[in-house]
Amino acid sequence: MVKMSDTETPPFRYTAALAGEIEQRWQDFWDAHGTFHAPNPAGELADPGHPRAGAPKLHVQDMFPYPSGAGLHVGHPLGYIGTDCYTRYKRQAGYNVLHPMGFDAFGLPAEQYAVQTGTHPAVTTAANVERYRQQLRRLGLAYDDRRSFSTTDPEYYRWTQWIFLQVFNSWFDPSAGKARPIDELISAYESGARPTPGKPWAEMSAVERRKLIDDHRLAYVSEAPVNWCPGLGTVLANEEVTPDGRSERGNFPVFQRSLKQWMMRITAYGDRLVEDLDALDWPEPVKLMQRNWIGRSRGAHVDFPVDGSDGVIKVFTTRPDTLFGATYMVLSPEHELVQSIVPAAWPEGTHAVWTGGAGTPAEAVGKYRRDAAAKTDEERTADGKVKTGVFTGAYAVNPVNGAKIPVFIADYVLAGYGTGAIMAVPGQDERDWAFAEVFELPIIRTVEAPEGFEGAFTGDGPAINSDWLDGKGVAEAKAAMIEWLETNGKGRGATTYRLRDWLFSRQRYWGEPFPIVYDETGLPIALPESMLPVVLPDVDDFSPRTFDPDDAHSEPETPLSRKKDWVQVELDLGDGPKTYTRETNTMPQWAGSCWYELRYLDPKNEKSLVDPENEAYWMGPRSEGDAGGVDLYVGGVEHAVLHLLYARFWHKVLFDLGHVSSFEPFKKLFNQGYIQAYAYQDARGVYVPAEEVAERDGKYYFGDQEVTRSYGKMGKSLKNVVTPDEMCEQYGADTFRVYEMAMGPLDVSRPWETRAVVGSQRFLQRAWRLVVDEETGAVRVSDEPLDPKTRKVLHRIIAGVREDLEELRFNTAIAKLIELTNTLTPLGTASREAVEPLVLMMSPFAPHMAEELWAKLGHEGSLAYTEFPVADPAQLVADAVTYPVQVNGKVRGRVEVSPETGEDEVRAAALAAVAEVLAGKEPKKVIVVKGRLVSVVV
Repeated sequence: MVKMSDTETPPFRYTAALAGEIEQRWQDFWDAHGTFHAPNPAGELADPGHPRAGAPKLHVQDMFPYPSGAGLHVGHPLGYIGTDCYTRYKRQAGYNVLHPMGFDAFGLPAEQYAVQTGTHPAVTTAANVERYRQQLRRLGLAYDDRRSFSTTDPEYYRWTQWIFLQVFNSWFDPSAGKARPIDELISAYESGARPTPGKPWAEMSAVERRKLIDDHRLAYVSEAPVNWCPGLGTVLANEEVTPDGRSERGNFPVFQRSLKQWMMRITAYGDRLVEDLDALDWPEPVKLMQRNWIGRSRGAHVDFPVDGSDGVIKVFTTRPDTLFGATYMVLSPEHELVQSIVPAAWPEGTHAVWTGGAGTPAEAVGKYRRDAAAKTDEERTADGKVKTGVFTGAYAVNPVNGAKIPVFIADYVLAGYGTGAIMAVPGQDERDWAFAEVFELPIIRTVEAPEGFEGAFTGDGPAINSDWLDGKGVAEAKAAMIEWLETNGKGRGATTYRLRDWLFSRQRYWGEPFPIVYDETGLPIALPESMLPVVLPDVDDFSPRTFDPDDAHSEPETPLSRKKDWVQVELDLGDGPKTYTRETNTMPQWAGSCWYELRYLDPKNEKSLVDPENEAYWMGPRSEGDAGGVDLYVGGVEHAVLHLLYARFWHKVLFDLGHVSSFEPFKKLFNQGYIQAYAYQDARGVYVPAEEVAERDGKYYFGDQEVTRSYGKMGKSLKNVVTPDEMCEQYGADTFRVYEMAMGPLDVSRPWETRAVVGSQRFLQRAWRLVVDEETGAVRVSDEPLDPKTRKVLHRIIAGVREDLEELRFNTAIAKLIELTNTLTPLGTASREAVEPLVLMMSPFAPHMAEELWAKLGHEGSLAYTEFPVADPAQLVADAVTYPVQVNGKVRGRVEVSPETGEDEVRAAALAAVAEVLAGKEPKKVIVVKGRLVSVVV
């Protein structure tokens, strides 16, 4: 036979072209045979004949992607490949694995594109979703495709709307610490078991009764301070506003406004959201971020009467022990009392620095409120900013000593945090101290500071200048003051939260419609479940009405509000046909991602959110105190607070109402790192294509022009995007998968380096050659048993790879597989005894190649349910143990003994090995660390 020259590629080498053909063929096979379908215990997806029916379950889930028009770059699938490797391993290890993938498809980019081009967002989204599906399929990800959906599918958001109705038709019972159906509250009022505020239930009008009930609902309409952006014509979430108070999109001014919005009463769950974190296997930094966001504080509500008026300023303080040091008060500029307490003229003797140079209190307050409205919360509360404010012209009365103290407004106090008002104790608070210095206000210390201490003292110490509290420590003084306040009707002990109720309205088109209508009273009415889904109608204009960017007093006009034939609707809601007005806001993008883990369990169920048997099997608690939930949830740390907090809230409501058996949605959370990239800029600061940059003598050149290199995100604008499509074309999907998993620990960010991918390709080529002759294509393994030494290496690798896979240490697992491949390569013809376990262990990382080799080794069908190799414990016992022997900390010899050798024998052998070094000296101490070393001290 004529052999090819060394310069030609052997015909059966594992190349990108061969990999592409193998990968396409096995992906088609998996699709045709439903290889990765996971059987449910009940319903349409039950399959008693499935190889994993009745097996232990494992529910693994990725944070699903928003399908953008740009498609995936190589950083996006890092977590997806990681979970795919893990679930492939666990499936082979005997588990019934649920690993689905859907799409979080409502979002602003599709709406923006619709505004610019007139293309309906549904069309753009469908195309983007299809592109993502193809990209993910190309990577060989083993999803159960029967369970896939987009949050924009009406059959999906029907259940999003259904959950909204569960929240709307519930109230939080503080005595039970849980949500209960709103009908139970109505019954309690009707029977008199629960007294109504003001007049009795029987004497209330129908509208009064509805308002009373609506005030208790977990979903309610309220005037709320929001980020209003006239230039975009919509309200923005805090994360959509830049630190300098402008919109992230378009760079328009953003103003604080109070507008009618839908809210979710997430604050009612503050305690449970904090305490149940202890039941979760989450990274501690994420738990800390959630605790800080919730911001639970224990202290007291205190009432400060406004002098000369019926008004009362209510404050919450965590330091009621410092009340004697309250020398002024501060209200947020938006506080509801501000307008009513401002007098016509400045009180006699008003300090000039308090007035802001204004002729009247109304003038000063009006100007300050306008200025504050143009700032974001971040700007207003920045630590380093100079404290600003103006005197309202009103005084409040300190309830503990009767002192009259001036009331200011200042932008560092926020309307949505606490009560929107503070008692200022400059002696014990740094911000209050800074404000007091600017406005020349008195400072009274109420906790004794160390001698010579300057500034606000926030530490512990005995109370001073506090009358009957003097001498008490902080904790004792707090308790005594709370008791005094409650006894004298001046306040009460309380717990408050930094967490605010969830703003749930968006003035946009591309979102879930609310299942709500309004009658002639203007009060909301829930639509019956039989009318779901409320389908998003087609409109001619997708954009909200925009205004002059500086018109802070403009009002939102939503795209749906212009669809008059949809907004005004005739319905029979039980009392005959009537005309109602639909809600024209839409739900935020968070809504669809708050519960998608549940729909994966039972996606074909048209009768209920999820069959109880399926929910209990996949997500139910397994023991007393077990939270239940998804067994492993993988995604970026950027979702540590909002998405996870909102999803936990909705899940707890569903748990309280008996719809789910788990009280948390995600039992274990893992945050993968990021793949970052180098970007290059020329002398003008313009980005140049990264793939065309060459390194020469430690410098970087784009053609002949030297460029500067920076490290960070991968993005289209930075001209450094690398797509998985390119990598699959150049190397094959399996090589790309192996490279991403071998780059480093999954939870650590790492730089992308295209040139390094070839190392993973060479590893796969070496593994391929163990089975396939590159010249003939013939299978070249033997049935000869392994020699004892190689067998021990094999079983050590098996044990190590299993342990690494259990702990998501994919990079070290791949390193062990490379070691085994390198061990087998010099042996000539490899033994089936080693090659078959190697192929099975490679299958989580390079599944297409593993399937192909498994078939070439004579096996039929897929290896997906073939048992993962298990190490023989007898082969893990070492034949000998080598002990380094140290003398006074330096290694002076080595001794090899049997693993069973006793300590006395090891000591004797070690001393014999270093006898020359000891030169007859008697050791002071000989320490044997079993299996590791012997230390001799002389």
